[in-house]
Amino acid sequence: MDFKTQVAGSAGLAGVAADALLVLVASAAVPEGLDDPLAEMLAAAAKEGDFAFKAGQTLYAYRLAGVKSSRVVFAHVGDGTNKPLRKAIAASLALLKDSGAARLAVTLAGAAEWTAAQAETLATAVAEATYLYRATKPSAAAPSKLVLTSVVCAKAEVAAVAAGLKRGEAIAAGTALARECANRPGNVCTPSYLAEQAQRLGKEHGLKVEILERKDCEKLGMGSFLAVAQGSEEPLKFIVARWNGGAKGDAPIVLVGKGITFDTGGISIKPSGEMDEMKFDMGGAASVLGTLKAVALLKAKVNLIGVIPACENMPSGRAVKPGDVVTSLSGQTIEVLNTDAEGRLILCDALTYVERFKPAVTVDIATLTGACVIALGHHRSGLFSPDDALAAELLTAGEQAGDPAWRMPLDEEYDEALKSNFADMGNVGGRAGGAVTAAKFLQRYTAKQRWAHLDIAGTAWKSGAAKGATGRPVPLLTHFVLARTK
Repeated sequence: MDFKTQVAGSAGLAGVAADALLVLVASAAVPEGLDDPLAEMLAAAAKEGDFAFKAGQTLYAYRLAGVKSSRVVFAHVGDGTNKPLRKAIAASLALLKDSGAARLAVTLAGAAEWTAAQAETLATAVAEATYLYRATKPSAAAPSKLVLTSVVCAKAEVAAVAAGLKRGEAIAAGTALARECANRPGNVCTPSYLAEQAQRLGKEHGLKVEILERKDCEKLGMGSFLAVAQGSEEPLKFIVARWNGGAKGDAPIVLVGKGITFDTGGISIKPSGEMDEMKFDMGGAASVLGTLKAVALLKAKVNLIGVIPACENMPSGRAVKPGDVVTSLSGQTIEVLNTDAEGRLILCDALTYVERFKPAVTVDIATLTGACVIALGHHRSGLFSPDDALAAELLTAGEQAGDPAWRMPLDEEYDEALKSNFADMGNVGGRAGGAVTAAKFLQRYTAKQRWAHLDIAGTAWKSGAAKGATGRPVPLLTHFVLARTK
């Protein structure tokens, strides 16, 4: 980044050479000290009713006399916290979307000073606004030319801005990786493709990567994972990627991501409507890869292990059937009452496997239940943990990252729904509390760990005209991991 160090309010703002100057306004009136051409325009617009000093308001000007930047956008950021700031940046860049602007300069006016958190939000918001999927769409529009090239701030703020932008750029890169993996169709993003992405991360960033094949899983006794994978022609992959940035003896943080690269529901087949979106069922796996990338880019002093059980869930003559009983890696038996409740079947073996790492904490991430979408919609991920302190850490990380979660219950009474006459447990209960009973199923495999579960079924992707992966919860997870660095 080309950091400017002019004090906002000097003649420096009007003299900034950029294709577009974004002035983020954080005051209830024209900010004091704003350069005359900018201040006069903003005051006139406010007087005429074209701009109000409240969150979300924007104003665009082209070739403003006395200002070197070709385009000027004013946007009010409310109190300057993550949510209104992010919305203001998104609205501003929408005004520049179809322009010829390439070099973007940004300043904050009317606030005490830039914070690292605001600079991070700036970096991630710009990346999100300019993201475009093109991998399998040659006819897609040309990618945005708009690049954040400078942040205008006081000299005393440069260190905070630099730190925030560095973190934001790493999170943005990890989020983009997660989005790219999840957006690819199921015939491209197979379990083998996920394994290749992990291996590429290893080569580029110094991660140690191990890929277990079917014979390895059979030898270990992963009967539950193998049962889900047995209906598909695509070979399963059990991916283990390690970032060893901490001391050798430090217990690692372990992230376990559900990697169902396409989910038909198996024999309990899903309705055809919107089944194409089941390519996103590896959103948990994608978020683990994205978090590993962000943490590696920041060279975080922490030991982090990502574990991804990856396979397809397909109906075939070999597929697992409703009523089949399988034996998990833990030795517990499971009656498969619904083959569409497959995510928990692959995660339970992964959760047992990671016991060997003696983790400090384990967090699994999965597009696990439609019930969580009914409960929370598409704004907050569902968070489950019997550990109050761990839950609080994750909730705080989500709020800081603008990637929020909501804690859900794990009362022991919910466990009753998983009783089976033919196995140690069934893999589903009734419809009531479906997200909770899914979490209770996973909890049976975590007795030896500090554990939390994130159900991201409502937040990992968007439907409709804006259909596509969001990359969540890479921001939440990265903040969580970084908060545990020494």
